[in-house]
Amino acid sequence: MGPIVLTQLSTGLSVLAGAALVKSLMDQRAMVGPTQCPSCNGTGRVACLCNRWSDGDAGCRTCIGSGLMSCSNCGGTGSGRPIPVQISVRRSNGPS
Repeated sequence: MGPIVLTQLSTGLSVLAGAALVKSLMDQRAMVGPTQCPSCNGTGRVACLCNRWSDGDAGCRTCIGSGLMSCSNCGGTGSGRPIPVQISVRRSNGPS
């Protein structure tokens, strides 16, 4: 085997090993369960924007007078949402 074939083989094996490591970490993370949203502390509600400029009274269409609106970070569920990640691998055209 030439040096180019060995380089490509070692690169391919390292990519497979990295993918296996990431998959095992993601599988372990999935077993933990959903995490609590850091913005609303798991309540699903945050202070409404109308409270920022209000002089003590609260109420707008968003909060319907409660002073609390749905958390934009978790969508009101109270649990964190996973962030979709796209991993791209670029093939090299020749030896570096």
